Formats: sequence, structure tokens, C-alpha cells
Amino acid sequence: MMAKRGFKSVDEYVGTFPKDVHDSLETVRRTIQKAVPEAEELISYQMPAFKFHGPVLYFSAFKNHYSLFGASQGVRRAFKKELSRYEVTKGTIRFPLDEGVPVKLIRGIAKCRAKENLERKTKQNRSARQRKAV
Repeated sequence: MMAKRGFKSVDEYVGTFPKDVHDSLETVRRTIQKAVPEAEELISYQMPAFKFHGPVLYFSAFKNHYSLFGASQGVRRAFKKELSRYEVTKGTIRFPLDEGVPVKLIRGIAKCRAKENLERKTKQNRSARQRKAV
């Protein structure tokens, strides 16, 4: 699997994996794209990432699982029941490669992260306007 570094695109990254892993990663990618169509897709930290007013999610594949990075406390709280069957650490969710991609869950997580980012950005803008008014 992926020994290469210096990826220039998500297509290049995903293309380094065997077909079954490639297909899972493409499903994750399309799910995030559809959930947050305004998000910019890029390579960051040598893995695919989506940004919308800040990081939404990163994803990467490993030997027996793929991971989503960027699982905020709000995400972990909002999806506690759905995430209970997966290995979850502070900001990472691991999904086994030998199971189907949980599209509905990933869609919800992506939308939640985008909403968190937008709310944070709106709050920052409001605070900046209030400081200017003083």
C-alpha cells in the first residue's frame, strides 16, 4: 500500500491503493463532497482533506482500516450512539476496511463539522464587528 509521499491531488492519493480500498476511499470522498458541496478538496498532511471555513474532515487508509480525522467533541457527542461500534479517539474515527462504508454516518459527521465551522466563523465575524463599533 501507499509508500509514496508528496501527493498533488486526491485522485493521486486514492490511486495508490488496491481496488477494494480505492473504492471505499472514493465512497468516503463522494459522501463528504455531497454533504458539503462548498468545501474545498485538497491534500493536507499527505492525506485528502476538505475545508469549509476551516478543516471539515481528513481521511486516510491503513492496513486494516481507514480513518476520519477531525472528529470534534461536538461530533463525538452528537453521534455517540452511531460511533459506539467503532474505535474513536480524541479526533479520530477508525472504520474497518472489511465492512461497508457507513455513508449516512459520514454524511452526518461532515455536515456537523461544516456547521460547527460556519457557526465559529459567524461568531468571530460578529465579535470583530462589535470590537470595531467600540
